Formats: sequence, structure tokens, C-alpha cells
Amino acid sequence: MKTRKTLSTPDGQLSYEVTGAGPAVLAIQGVGVIGSGWGPQADGLARQFTFITFDNRGIGASSRGTGPLSIERMAADALAVVDAEGIERFHLLGHSMGGLIAQHLALTSRHRVLSIALLCTFADGASATRLSWRMLRLALRSRIGTRAMRRRGMIRMIMPDAYVRDHDEIALAESLGALFGRDLADQPPIVMKQLRAMSRYSAVSRLHELSGLSTLVVTAAHDPIAPPAFGKEIVSRIAGARLIEFPDASHALPIQCALEVNALLLRHLTTAEQC
Repeated sequence: MKTRKTLSTPDGQLSYEVTGAGPAVLAIQGVGVIGSGWGPQADGLARQFTFITFDNRGIGASSRGTGPLSIERMAADALAVVDAEGIERFHLLGHSMGGLIAQHLALTSRHRVLSIALLCTFADGASATRLSWRMLRLALRSRIGTRAMRRRGMIRMIMPDAYVRDHDEIALAESLGALFGRDLADQPPIVMKQLRAMSRYSAVSRLHELSGLSTLVVTAAHDPIAPPAFGKEIVSRIAGARLIEFPDASHALPIQCALEVNALLLRHLTTAEQC
């Protein structure tokens, strides 16, 4: 059973959800997505693990608070959530911006992290926010035109063309919107602040400090936001890290390939528990 909770902080409230039983997994979401975006993973892993998700500050039911937004501050929020649950050691799971937050959390609280899984992410936020022509075209399509056109643009940014052709576009937009916590035609104001926070953070120079930590890096061949080269860079800097690439997937990999991703995560987490 899922339990929704609220944590009071010095400058606002964080909303989080706990489901399942067993060793703790803290899952951190990316830009413009609430914690429920991890729904397919929470549902798939809750039999073996306590799965914890939360809304990053300024989105969903978490308040924005005062002061500048930063990756470091969002990592502190993530740590506050597991502290509120009385959890000393936990596994980390991050997607996109959530992967960047997870890296900082692992670097600053290494003694508490049992393993880390990084999906469709990057170690240098500036590289990830630097617009290529492809990303510029996709971003404009998600922000210009009718609501239907903007929904279609967002879908094309995070799902591969072949997958979109095989699914009803309206139904797909509705199901994604339910997980994201918003209509895909809308861009919450916090999105630009999250992107700016990303652009100011890099973990590249410190990644070697995570060597020896059970690390899984997962990329998607058609991902325009976090191309596979970004994942390969992470793996090249963390001794012992393992890289898996999904050849037919894009940025919404945990949703598009939920069963396969869940099976991969289950093996990763179970192996880390046995070490």
C-alpha cells in the first residue's frame, strides 16, 4: 500500500510517498516530473523493496521555498526524506536531472549509499542543457502551437518515433500526463529554474570517488536529452560501473520499457544487497 507523507523543512514542505517493504530505494525524478513518474518502478519493485519517491521542491505538492534552486539543495531535500523515515542506508535511483541529484547525494553521503542506478542521465549539467539543433527543434514543438501540438511535441521528445507510431497518441499523452502530474501541453514555471540549476552543476571531476560503489548506468539509443555518450562518460570515470544500452528506447525509458527496466533494476539491487 502506498502512503503519502509530508515533511516540513525550514522553508517549506516536501511531499513524498512510501510503498512496499524491504531494503530502501530512494528514487529521484527529473525536470518537470513529480515523484509519481516512478509509478511503474514502484509497482514493480515494492514486493522486494521499500520504494520512496518525492516531489522535487516547486513541483507537485512540494513547496518552492525561498532562495536559489540548485542541485545541491535538491540533494539535501532527498536526504531529508530518508532521514524523516529513519533510514540509515539506502539504494539510489535517478533519472535525467534526478541522476545528477543522485550523483551529488552519493558523493556527499557515500557512507549511506548501498548502490546507485543512473538512467538516461549525465554528469555535466551544462552539456545536458546545451541545445543541439535536434533538441532545439523538439523543444520548440513542445512549446509552440495548439495544446494537441504541444502534447505531440513533448511525446516526440521523450519517446522514439517507432513507439509513438504503434500507440494511440491521445491515450499516450493521457497516461504520460498522469505519471508526470500535469498535462503535457503545459510547462510549469519551475522547469526553467530546474534547467538553470542543472546547467550550473557538474560531478565529472569527482566521479572517481564513487569507484567501488555498485553502479548501474542505463542509456537509450534514441535519447536526445541524455545521449548514450553521456552515460559512457559516467562509466568511464567510475571504476566497476556497468553500462546497459536499450537500442529501441528514448528518454522516457523507465515508462516505455518498464518491465525490462524493472527486471534490470531488480538484479542490480539484489546483487548489491548480497555484497
